[in-house]
Amino acid sequence: METKDLTPQFDIIVVGSGAAGLYAALCLPTHYRVGLITKDTLKTGASDWAQGGIAAAIAPEDSPKFHQEDTLKAGAGLCDISAVKFLVDHAATAIESLVDMGVGFDRQGTQLAMTLEAAHSRPRVLHAADTTGRAIITTLTEKVLQRPNIEIIAQAIALQLWIEPTEKRCQGLSVLYQGQIHWIQAGAVILATGGGGQVYAQTTNPAVSTGDGVALAWRAGAIIRDLEFFQFHPTALTKPEAPHFLISEAVRGEGAYLVDAQGRRFAFDYHPSGELAPRDVVSRAIFHYLQRETTQTNVYLDLRPIEPERVRRRFPNIIRVCQKWGVDVFNEPIPVAPAAHYWMGGVKVDLNNATSINGLYAIGETASTGVHGANRLASNSLLECLVFAAQLSKLNVTSPVPMKKTTELVMNHEERWEQEIPQIREIRQALPQLIWQSAGISRSQTVLEEAITQVGLWQKHLKSFSMSQPILNLLPGQSVKLQGATAQNYLRTCSETLNLLDIADLMLKSALFRTESRGGHYRQDYPQASQHWQKHTLICGDRWWKGEIN
Repeated sequence: METKDLTPQFDIIVVGSGAAGLYAALCLPTHYRVGLITKDTLKTGASDWAQGGIAAAIAPEDSPKFHQEDTLKAGAGLCDISAVKFLVDHAATAIESLVDMGVGFDRQGTQLAMTLEAAHSRPRVLHAADTTGRAIITTLTEKVLQRPNIEIIAQAIALQLWIEPTEKRCQGLSVLYQGQIHWIQAGAVILATGGGGQVYAQTTNPAVSTGDGVALAWRAGAIIRDLEFFQFHPTALTKPEAPHFLISEAVRGEGAYLVDAQGRRFAFDYHPSGELAPRDVVSRAIFHYLQRETTQTNVYLDLRPIEPERVRRRFPNIIRVCQKWGVDVFNEPIPVAPAAHYWMGGVKVDLNNATSINGLYAIGETASTGVHGANRLASNSLLECLVFAAQLSKLNVTSPVPMKKTTELVMNHEERWEQEIPQIREIRQALPQLIWQSAGISRSQTVLEEAITQVGLWQKHLKSFSMSQPILNLLPGQSVKLQGATAQNYLRTCSETLNLLDIADLMLKSALFRTESRGGHYRQDYPQASQHWQKHTLICGDRWWKGEIN
């Protein structure tokens, strides 16, 4: 049940309510009091949008070894082998857990049905029609709502991590909630805020994906890793006014063709596997093809080679959404183009989800576990959420000493904020266009440097605003009561824009730092992979360095 008054102290706080956050909350020992902070209501994150499925080598003709080989191959030399081995070895247990909870995966007879997706050597992707993420999230949400030890704090925005100055330990965070900013204490904070796709103009991510967890962790001094690696999904619906709805990889796995306006399967010009090549290859193939064919803004995905009854059974949601936007998949191809989809980088964690800051953990797309390397293998992301969240059952925390009475500050800056908000919205609108052009599918030094300069100016400008002060500089022991009905919405916009600017700056500088092309990072001025760069990009504060692959 959603709460009205904010509890000032929990044993553990989970920030985010996608698959990673929900499953993390369920895996935590039940004697802990858990606060689950969600930006909107439950079921607004990217996991709910995941169509294709969840990968697991559980078929008799498959094995974790094959799954590991496919994952390492897709990761282009940057996967941490120990993390990948851990993922594939625990996949069967994760699937068993979901089935026991009641997730309704598709079946063939009594067996779980599995499909093939790009860069997998075997059919190993479990699915629930084409709304697998929704099926998982619905089940996990029901389970969370039944847990008396989990308190949901809805429509709340995490603003700043609370780092205890002597031991440098995370012991809570500040939260914007119901017109007030409060500090909440906790023995541990788990960041599960998803990705940062909204930093790009073209993205399959929902509006809530503004890179909050990575920005919060970086500002608190945590080590961040591999932020230049962003996966662009090759096939997002491209129709005027329509959202960039993802047309699942599974469609190509089932036999759909990627074609140009003349019906030619042009992807074979770029890779022998054609439309079933790894995502980064297919995305670049489309990007370069469209650059060459300057009059076209999209290519097409043709489902007609697949038997109609199979399309109806496997892809009812894709049929429905395309129909809504005037595309009949049985009689015409779907117009598609690449869009930013999944962030391989994130907050560096170990196999227990621990970051470089004591008491701070990260999971799901917010984290960099080392599993995805330079390019995520399709359908490994939901699996990563579950396998790594299960580790939290071992978490042992001690709650901090309760804080003394807080000092309440009343903020009545409505007039000044009214002047600032149009400028913030202007930056919020311009930033994704800049990042799409400079740090999108193809990158180069000059363009990256120009974008870094512009983002730096925006950062400096926004951080000088009065609205940014309670977000960035509130001290533990201080709380804020906002005056005026619009103040909370203004602060949310400001907070998300600050986070997007910070992750944009980190991504651009990471992309400039890595002078090679690998996986989801492509430099047209350095088009080849370099053995000197078979290393992670690590960031802490303003310091960048290379880290070894484990």
